[in-house]
Amino acid sequence: MEINRSLSHLDSQGQAQMVDVSGKELTKRQAVAAAQVRMKTTTFNTIQAGNAPKGDVLGTARLAGIMAAKQTSQLIPLCHPLPLHKIEVQIEPNPQLPGYQIQASVTTKAETGVEMEALTAVSVAALTLYDMAKALEKSIEIQSIRLLSKTGGKSGDYQISGDC
Repeated sequence: MEINRSLSHLDSQGQAQMVDVSGKELTKRQAVAAAQVRMKTTTFNTIQAGNAPKGDVLGTARLAGIMAAKQTSQLIPLCHPLPLHKIEVQIEPNPQLPGYQIQASVTTKAETGVEMEALTAVSVAALTLYDMAKALEKSIEIQSIRLLSKTGGKSGDYQISGDC
C-alpha cells in the first residue's frame, strides 16, 4: 500500500493521527458556515406563530448550535479542542423556501482553525429545528450545509464564490 505523505492526519504507516499544532503561532481565526431547512408552508407558519407542540423551536435550535460548537472535538475524531471566544448562531425565516437560513460564526485565537466548529453549529441547529418540529412534519429537509468563509491561518482566507 502506498501512503500519501501529504495528508496531515496520517502517520508514516498510514494510521490516523492528530496533527501536531504545537509549533504553530496563536492567531485570530474565524469561520462562518450556513445551512438551510425547508418545510411545508403550514409548518413554517406554525413555527413563526410560536405554536409548535414542543415550544420555542428557534431559540432551542440556536442554543443547541452554540452548545454543539463547544463540543466539536468530542464529536469529530482528531479535531483539536479549542478555546472558543465567540459563537454566534442566527436563524432567519425565509418564506420563499419556505423554511430557515441558519448561519454560525465562530471566533478563536488558537493554533488551528474553527471551520469544524462552525459547521457543527449549523448542523446541530438544523437537526434540533427538525427535532422540535417533526411532530408537525416528518418531511422537513436539511440542505446545503457549507463553509461560507474562514480567516486566519497558514492556508489563508477563504470565501465561497457565487450565490449560495
